[in-house]
Amino acid sequence: MSTIQNLHSLNSFADASKGDDLLPAGTEDYIHIRIQQRNGRRALTTVQGIADDYTKKKPVKAFKKFACNGTVIEHPEYGEVIQLQGDRCKNIYYASSS
Repeated sequence: MSTIQNLHSLNSFADASKGDDLLPAGTEDYIHIRIQQRNGRRALTTVQGIADDYTKKKPVKAFKKFACNGTVIEHPEYGEVIQLQGDRCKNIYYASSS
């Protein structure tokens, strides 16, 4: 039989911060794709961790083929973050892995 564990809540951006004990060392090089629930069925997909060497506007333009609007926002702690309307996590994952 499986056991039920009490899951603690996390800030969706806190796990990507450097020095966090929840992630293994060296994870600051990962690209994090997250879904943030808004009100009702609405959601935001955020992409964080793209190197500063690359421009963020070109991926936003390419992601718009998924029938969503997107923008690049400047977060004071995490730098430039790509925001897309809707749950586009799987689309972005498969587009980036090919």
